[in-house]
Amino acid sequence: MSGRWLPDWLFPGQSLLSRQPLLRGGFLTAEDFARLQFVQPPFCDHCGQPYDSPEHAGMICAACLASPPLYGRARSAFVYNDASAQMVLSLKRQGRRAALVWYGQLMASAGAELLSDADLIIPVPLHYRRLASRGFNQAGWLASAVSQQVGMPVSLMALRRRKASRSQGRLSPLQRQRNVAGAFDIRHGYADRLSGKRVVLVDDVLTTGATLQACVRALRKGRVQNVDVLTLARVVAPKNPLI
Repeated sequence: MSGRWLPDWLFPGQSLLSRQPLLRGGFLTAEDFARLQFVQPPFCDHCGQPYDSPEHAGMICAACLASPPLYGRARSAFVYNDASAQMVLSLKRQGRRAALVWYGQLMASAGAELLSDADLIIPVPLHYRRLASRGFNQAGWLASAVSQQVGMPVSLMALRRRKASRSQGRLSPLQRQRNVAGAFDIRHGYADRLSGKRVVLVDDVLTTGATLQACVRALRKGRVQNVDVLTLARVVAPKNPLI
């Protein structure tokens, strides 16, 4: 008998968070799902930082007014909290891809307006030494998952990380900027392919945006028309002041 006809309870899955058993097709228990915080309007029209009040819908936050990001718009599926961090890190550090299709669906929904205006999806690349040691690039997986949802081409090789910068995890915002300065460039032979394109840049988490901005600088040298940013999760500032 084919395995697809066997009852679900013979091969239950596990919740991504609590590891509680689940029937086939699920990723989270109801309790675990409630721990997630989705990024929903209202949020800054530029960086996607959520607002506390609906009256701020469509407005740009003070941080973006003071120092506009190089990208056009940024959107994310989850707020990066204890629950979503567990999911992101299991993908990033352990290569657990069980929910990758679901992540692609969520990101495609969160970034629908960006993707409707775009020509190409590009993931944030890893340096070749880190890629060799880890064996995968989670941003590439996410970019491919989004691509499969929306039927848009993805270029896994267009952008190159030429400098093996140290991990951003414990660095201040200024240190992060310096750490990735000049770290990316367009791979040889891709500049003409990118010229005039509208790109969605994909990564797992938007923290300070330093890595993404460094990628945007590199892509602009390829004369891309526009770069928007789409991530699975994002860090939310404790305050979102408006001017």
